[in-house]
Amino acid sequence: MSQMGYLAKLSLCSLLVLSAYLVITQAANFEIVNNCPYTVWAAASPGGGRRLDRGQTWNLWVNAGTAMARIWGRTGCNFDGSGRGRCQTGDCTGGLNCQGWGVPPNTLAEFALNQYANQDFYDISLVDGFNIPMDFYPLNGGCHKLSCTADINGQCPNELRAPGGCNNPCTVFKTNEYCCTNGQGSCGPTKFSRFFKDRCRDAYSYPQDDPTSTFTCPAGSNYKVVFCPLGQPHILMPGNTSSEY
Repeated sequence: MSQMGYLAKLSLCSLLVLSAYLVITQAANFEIVNNCPYTVWAAASPGGGRRLDRGQTWNLWVNAGTAMARIWGRTGCNFDGSGRGRCQTGDCTGGLNCQGWGVPPNTLAEFALNQYANQDFYDISLVDGFNIPMDFYPLNGGCHKLSCTADINGQCPNELRAPGGCNNPCTVFKTNEYCCTNGQGSCGPTKFSRFFKDRCRDAYSYPQDDPTSTFTCPAGSNYKVVFCPLGQPHILMPGNTSSEY
């Protein structure tokens, strides 16, 4: 190989390394921890899915500019050796490796990275109901820590009860009063949204609950999601502990 050819190859390698470095440094790390006394099958869009036994962690990298992203936990799952199966709560396309969003009820950590004015946006949402207590917060220490740790499953109104979780009223009644399908300002708080809001003050309790539920942090922050941050053995629901995978 000529000296010029060698230098060209070296320059190309350096460029590839630099490009890979820039992609990594622009991405955010989400440290997803299962502190529940049962297995949680973590799911992310984008990101896929991962089984987390008690005490296990999944480090997920998400590219800057990602919007409409979410992380949640699935319970009561049974997957075969190829990763096919179903979950009692939060199921997504019947697979361990999630494609798309989960089936309610499921507690959501939602985020959009580096969207406006060099800011990340993040929230905990109960718009799809509740299945697992959750903490969600940036690791830089300067931004708001979100927490939803109440026993919502145990206290869930009868109309909203579901196996392994507590539905949001939109899932049950499918009307504008609860779903806000007729546009901005078409709905407001209800007795059911107040049930969620009273127990998780920082969380979205209905679709237009933005003013008290959306938080920002400087772009480039890393984040942590903790399932059952207080341990909470009373959250354990039947069917949450077994799996074939």
